[in-house]
Amino acid sequence: MSRENPTASSPMHLAGIAPKDELDLDLALLPYPPRRERTLTLLVLALAAMAALAMVFAMRCDVAYALSRGPAASLGDLGSVTAAALARNENRRVHADALLGAAGGIRYERLLSGDTFRAVPVAGRRDVWVEVRVPAGQESGRWEPPRSFTGRLVRFGAAGPRHRGLASAIEQTNNEPLSSGAWLLVDGEEPADTRWVLVLSAAFLGFAGFNAAVIAKMLRRVG
Repeated sequence: MSRENPTASSPMHLAGIAPKDELDLDLALLPYPPRRERTLTLLVLALAAMAALAMVFAMRCDVAYALSRGPAASLGDLGSVTAAALARNENRRVHADALLGAAGGIRYERLLSGDTFRAVPVAGRRDVWVEVRVPAGQESGRWEPPRSFTGRLVRFGAAGPRHRGLASAIEQTNNEPLSSGAWLLVDGEEPADTRWVLVLSAAFLGFAGFNAAVIAKMLRRVG
């Protein structure tokens, strides 16, 4: 009579199956998840997402102007236009006439542009300024500013990325603060000229969404 091998017939040893309550040494030897590094990663992702959303919020006026439609609103003479009329047309394309002052203006340049720019106050006012573009080769002592302007009307504080620091440069040049809530008419700036902010805002939104998705995945419990 042959004796059966209990080890060979045991279901616990078929196909390498270990007992259910047996400790897996390989898993036991694995290090604990790096919680500190994981928390730091989550914090960095969250801060980056918040920074991206803050940039989108900062460009909200530029996005609104880029999407605007319709003819330019007529303001008449900037020397006599009321504060209420300016407020009604904030961040809109406007047309106006003005005699620009001879003193107080500043001249500056921008990267990748051969033209120069001047920010000049309207004659008799310190709360309304006009930015005019001087084509390359026309900047000279005999240059005279135009009398008619069509462009974007904004407050200095919401003039967009291309005008960051303009208010402080004017204040430093004139050794006096700008009027509270001073206005800037950017001559020649059309809504189509600011369409690049739509692409930039979409990129920031996409970056924030990607970070949020990664954070959600990292926080999801493993089933």
